[in-house]
Order: sequence, then C-alpha cells, then structure tokens
Amino acid sequence: MNEFPTLTIADWASAYASGKSPRELLVALQRRLEVESPEGVWITRVDRAGIEGQVAALEARAAAYPDAPSLRAALPLYGVPFAAKDNIDVAGLPTTAACPAFGHVATTHAGVVAKLVNAGAVCIGKTNLDQFATGLVGTRSPYGRPSSTFAADRISGGSSSGSAVAVSRGDVAFALGTDTAGSGRVPAGFNNVVGLKPTPGRVGTSGVVPACRSIDCVSILALTVADAAEVLAVIEGPDRADAYSVFVTGPARFGKALRIGIPSQAIFSGDAGYRKAYEGAVAHVRSLGHRIVALDFAPLHAVADLLYGGPWLAERHVVVEELLARSPDAFDPTVRSVIEAARALSATDTFRGLHRLREAQRDTASIWGRVDLLMVPTAPGHPQFAEVDAEPLAVNAQLGIYTNFVNLLGWCALALPAGFSANDLPFGVTFIAAPAFDAALAGFGIEWQRSLDLPLGATQTRLRARTEAEGVARFPAAEATSSIAVVGAHLDGLPLNPQLTERGATLRGAAHTAAHYRLYALPGSTPPKPGMLRVAEGGAAIAVEVWDMPSAAVGAFLELIPAPLGLGSVELADGRRVHGFLCESHALEGALDITAHGGWRAYLASVRAADSAPSA
Repeated sequence: MNEFPTLTIADWASAYASGKSPRELLVALQRRLEVESPEGVWITRVDRAGIEGQVAALEARAAAYPDAPSLRAALPLYGVPFAAKDNIDVAGLPTTAACPAFGHVATTHAGVVAKLVNAGAVCIGKTNLDQFATGLVGTRSPYGRPSSTFAADRISGGSSSGSAVAVSRGDVAFALGTDTAGSGRVPAGFNNVVGLKPTPGRVGTSGVVPACRSIDCVSILALTVADAAEVLAVIEGPDRADAYSVFVTGPARFGKALRIGIPSQAIFSGDAGYRKAYEGAVAHVRSLGHRIVALDFAPLHAVADLLYGGPWLAERHVVVEELLARSPDAFDPTVRSVIEAARALSATDTFRGLHRLREAQRDTASIWGRVDLLMVPTAPGHPQFAEVDAEPLAVNAQLGIYTNFVNLLGWCALALPAGFSANDLPFGVTFIAAPAFDAALAGFGIEWQRSLDLPLGATQTRLRARTEAEGVARFPAAEATSSIAVVGAHLDGLPLNPQLTERGATLRGAAHTAAHYRLYALPGSTPPKPGMLRVAEGGAAIAVEVWDMPSAAVGAFLELIPAPLGLGSVELADGRRVHGFLCESHALEGALDITAHGGWRAYLASVRAADSAPSA
C-alpha cells in the first residue's frame, strides 16, 4: 500500500518539482503493483514497457515548457497515475466490462481518457467492476471479488469496485468509475474515499460501454475532494461523440449557512452501525452552522424504484442483446437475470415509465426551493459477502435506496467520508445538489473534508495543511456571477428575498459598507423598504448582505426594482466595490433617518419592540 509522499495530485507535483522523474516513480509503482495488488482489483495492468512508452511521450511534450509553473499550467496532471474502470476504453488495452466474451482491444481512447492523457496523466491499468456495470455490490465479476480495504469479509461495493479499492490503497491518485445507480458512490463509501458524480451530460461518455446510456455518468474516485474537482475540471465539457452530452454550468459556490435536507425517516440495514454514524454526521452539519430540514423521501424512493422496476432495464439489454442471444452462459448469472427481465417490457411500458419520470422530475424540483442540499447515508449498511451470496438481488436493491433516483432526476452528487461506525467500518454520506451545481458542491465538499480531517482512504495519512494551502490548480466551470449588496426587503428571510433566490442567487455572506452611507425608512413603501444614500461626510457603516447572482439574470432582476431605488456601486468596509441598492436623494426628503440603528434588521427589531411595549 502506498505511503506518503505520493498520494494526491499535489503530492505527485511536489515530487516532480523536487527533482524526481515520471520514469523513476511510475516504473517503481508498476513494480510494486505486480507484487502488492490484492485479489480482484485489476483486470488489466499496464506493463513496464507500456509505462515507459507513456512516459517517453509525456517527457517529449514536457520539453516545451521550461519551468514548473508553465508545465503545471499546460499539463496540470503531469505524471499523475490513474486507473480506468474496465468499461472505459483506453487505446491499446482490452475493454471487457468484466465479461471475457465481450472483450476487445480499444483502438482509441474514450473521450475522458483522451482529456486526461492530454493533461499529462498516465494510465496504470483497467480496474474490476460488476459485469456490465450492473450491480452495487462489486461481486459480479469473473476477475475476482475485491473486499473493502477495511474488512476482508465485507464487500467493496460496486460497480466501480476496483477503482475504489485502488484509490483507497493509494495505488493511484484517482480513478475513473461510472455511475448510473450509485456505482461511483457506494464503493466510495465502503472504502473511505471521495466519489464525485457529475450532473448527467456534464462529462461525455463516448468510448464508455453503456449501462443505461441516457443517464450514465463517468464518476471520479479520489482521496480528496480537491483532486476530484481538479479531474472534473479536466474531463468536463461538450463531447460531440456523445448524443447525451449537455454541458451546463451553475453557481460557483453556496452561501455560508445552508438548508440541508435529510430523510425524516432514514432507512438502515445490517450490523454496520450506520444509524449512529449518520446521527453523528447530522450533528456535525449542525456544528458547521447549517440548518437541518427533515423531508419526506417517499417521492424519491418511488423514482429510485423506476431504475430496476421500470423500462430502463431495456437500455442495458440494448448493449448486450446480440451477445446474450448468442452466448447466455458468458454472463454472470445474477447480471443475466437482471438484464433478461427487459425482454418482458413493451414499448407501452417504456412510455409509461417515461411519463412517470417526467411527472416526478416536475414534482421533485420543488425540493430545491426548500433546501440547498440533500444529505443521505451513502448506503444504508455495509453487507458481508455471505449476505450478498444468500440474497444477491435483495441486498443490491437495498444498497441503492439513496442512490438510484439521482441520475433519473438529473442531479449531481458527492459521496464523502464521514467517519467510522462503532464497528470500525468506514461510513460515508452523500450530498446531492440540483442540476449544474457541480462547482458549488465541490467547494462545499472541500470544506466538509477539511472540517473532519479523516484518514485518506486506507492509508492512515491525513489531509495535510500543505495540500490545502496549494489549493486546486483547476476547478469545475461555473457560470459568471455578479455580487449584489442588499440592504432591506431583499435580505434573507424578508419579503422580497425570493426575487433573488428564484433567479439562482446564493448568499455569499453578511458584510458592512464603508462608513460613507446613511439609511432612511422610505415612507409609504410596500413592503417596507429602506433607502441608502452615499454622503460626503457624516456617514456610517451599514449592515448589508452580499448575494452572488448569475450575471445572465441581473437584467431581469433590475426590471423588478422600482424607483427611487436602483443598483449602483457600493463600497464595502474591506474596500471592495460591488453592485448594491442605492436610493435617489430626492426621495429621502422627509424620510426617517435610521442610520443610528446600523441596518434594516436592527431598525425593524426596534419597531417591533416599540409596538409590543406596554402603554403607559
């Protein structure tokens, strides 16, 4: 198992900056994996000649960049080793999808692999999976059954089993998985690593053997959220070879204090001790200053049931129809039974399912008006191999109760380590966000991981201050935003705040203006509003909130602002200038000067106190 210093992307960059060479480190890694890899992690590993060939090509490209900063800018993943799940094409290597009869040598890279190689990353090999990515258990493969890196008698989770174990061991800095029903999240939870599942369509799937082509995602498994975010920044974007590629960006960040939805009745199973561990995670969310909102998850569970109880089974059948008809014995028996069920589906069933899903997408979208994020257990329990052997379908179905609905609804998700249960098993939670909130979700995840400082995977190495300080060289793309300082009825929780939130604005935080302003209560305004005026002398600092609004929505927001108010340039106490609410001076003649209160909330509190005071 790998030891410090080469675990994270930053570690590899530091090693090269200190004078180490990719040839030296990567050949040494290849040799170590020949003797140290546990059962069932790899299907194909690149041999020494293959590593040296990749390194030679990389070093030839690197010669064009004379110093470390320019090299890092051009090749952000220079010499960083990664693995790819064996349903993702890597040129020159077999793609088997864990079915030898399906195997073929890829002639070109999958789109995501090409982007990684272009960024300087080096592929070490192809990892094991549940056959045709059909399963959440990691046991449905003729190439072996990897166990959790923390318990030899418990499953690794799947279908991205080998990728999660390789990352947890520190054998690679990151690995590609795929995620249709939770295949990149469940194994992350069982191996104490990060599993980033983008919004469907954000990352192209060309060159990936489909499971359910319309909702498949390439996922990223890494030891840190920062590394997963950097890899996403490299591989995201339009993919002309993928008809389902839709690259849409969302906010760059969430606000400071979030509304985080949790199941009002969480479901757990088995002996892993996850209920208590989840209660601890909920308490940790509260300690970070966020508000917990209990939600009825029944509508989400109903969507989850569609994935294997509806027509999406037919998408799996499309991929293997010819092989299944010709060589049914080539399939894992459980995988075969799952896919063969598609034969009973009709076109009518397909449209019924599509109609139910569209209705569910409409109805569940309202969740994002009540909460900013969902937080669920990544899995309800951590089964032993014996439990899976006894009831393979039932155990698999149970593992998907918090994962199956996410892609069908078009949401993004981030599985994060959250500590260990009383049984010393890794426990993870998954934060789920609205479509295109990938960048904001990654930023939240970095703060979450920093707040806990747990061991990285199974390496017993913790997040280091040096890695944090260096930050992320590249971050997932986000839409352009404009900062707007609000002073009155648009403050969080006040009557006009929905005009911000309905346009995708997020609260950056509370602030004060520079001491150059005076505040007045505007007479006759409904709802009551203040007017803020910049003055040459006699001003004071006024409490405001700064909201980040998508720049494309600012014009529509301006249309809602009535005279005498408008947006102008407001100077904050720290010297920044942002757009903010100001008032025309003529409208303040005779208005009540409330500057002494220091802000609109304080003034409203004084009015309420006066109204409730007993009369003399």
